[in-house]
Amino acid sequence: MDLLTPGHIILVLVGALLIFGPKRLPDIGKSLGKGIREFKGALNHITDDEPATSSTPAPAPPPAPAWPTAQAAAQPVDVPPLPPAVTPQAPVLPAPPSPAQGPVDTPPAPQA
Repeated sequence: MDLLTPGHIILVLVGALLIFGPKRLPDIGKSLGKGIREFKGALNHITDDEPATSSTPAPAPPPAPAWPTAQAAAQPVDVPPLPPAVTPQAPVLPAPPSPAQGPVDTPPAPQA
């Protein structure tokens, strides 16, 4: 199934007309065309800026050291101090009221 059949293209255009409306559709097309032209111009500009290749290759740069040198490792690094650690604390709840300290009411003993 091909995606670029005339029926699919017409369906997409009708959907765009319904979504954006007849007033905004020409502005969107103009902006889209302008963006495509700028993109093509930028691509052409990039290919123009590339230097011409010469018959002799440029010498390879020396490989970077795997580890920093002792001089680079000995230099101090300015690191801002860390703020003090804040530990979350549980809210303090009031103590429950203590039971009354008087005599305990006991039910009367059954009579036999």
